[in-house]
Amino acid sequence: MKKFSNGEFIILLLYVDDMLIIGHDTKEIGDLKKELSKSFAMKDLGVAKQILGMKIIRDRKNGKLWLSQQKYIEKVLERFNMGNAKPVGTPLAGHFKLSKKQCLTGKIGREEMEKVPYAFVVGSLMYAMVCTRPDIAHAVGVVSRYLSNPGKEHWQAVKWILRYLRGTFRFCLCFGAGKPVLDGYTDADMAGDVDSRKSTSGYMMTFAGGAVSWQSKLQKCVALSSTEVEYIAITEAGKELLWMKRFLQELDLNQERYVVHSDSQSAIHLSKNLTFHSRSKHIEVRYHWIRDALERKQFSLEKIHTDDNGSDMMTKTLPMGKFATCKMKAGMVEYGPISS
Repeated sequence: MKKFSNGEFIILLLYVDDMLIIGHDTKEIGDLKKELSKSFAMKDLGVAKQILGMKIIRDRKNGKLWLSQQKYIEKVLERFNMGNAKPVGTPLAGHFKLSKKQCLTGKIGREEMEKVPYAFVVGSLMYAMVCTRPDIAHAVGVVSRYLSNPGKEHWQAVKWILRYLRGTFRFCLCFGAGKPVLDGYTDADMAGDVDSRKSTSGYMMTFAGGAVSWQSKLQKCVALSSTEVEYIAITEAGKELLWMKRFLQELDLNQERYVVHSDSQSAIHLSKNLTFHSRSKHIEVRYHWIRDALERKQFSLEKIHTDDNGSDMMTKTLPMGKFATCKMKAGMVEYGPISS
């Protein structure tokens, strides 16, 4: 990023041989392209319409922008012969109880599963999840735990995710429907992994009505209470919010308050209570960073009703109604046909 004396800036994003240039002044952007062309063989594709498999759709009149991977998802479905599969309403159904006990041990079973493109499918799903599909973050995180030795039940779960995408491939992230304010949401699921009994942390950051960062991840330690689980999740969300806060400040985008929302009142109290006591002294020191951050007023921590917590879908399988609400909170909408 380069800042100019008048307060304007240019951001250059580079991924291998794909480049995206963002700035206020088209003349400055043009000058940058000319300078880069002197040293590198470049092709100017004009106004950005696609980057890294993501389609960029703009409505400048109404101030909205959509990011879609419809074409990519369609190609994935066709590649793995799921283009005509029967759609389902959620990325992972409640009847899936995946564990390491379902991994194959016999030679015949292993040879049979070697013919299944398990790792290739999960990798394809992971790319969609990272870019524009926070709604499949939890499901992809679960099936990716069994990459080394998947069983038939694990493969059925992967195909279920593909069936979900078959019915929702037109969904994309929409920005501009809300205020240009950074908000954080976090949640956790107690002992969700049946093998290790570790819990799942999830967070989602939104800006201008759409999700800009999200994560669903197993915690590194086994927690002893739901309060500890939520406390660890709040810490991870706080670190992400602080990084994004600094990034926005570099762009001279400041707001009065930066807030992480949690639906756990006990974890919020623990985060704001600097006194160490018997119920928290076993928690790793690294997670007490949240107390110092709140004490220095780097951001705030507030209670939110669980029905309004969009990060809930990052931690567990949800009923269709609650899942639809979480997608709406993430700014996910269904867009019409997108031309290639």
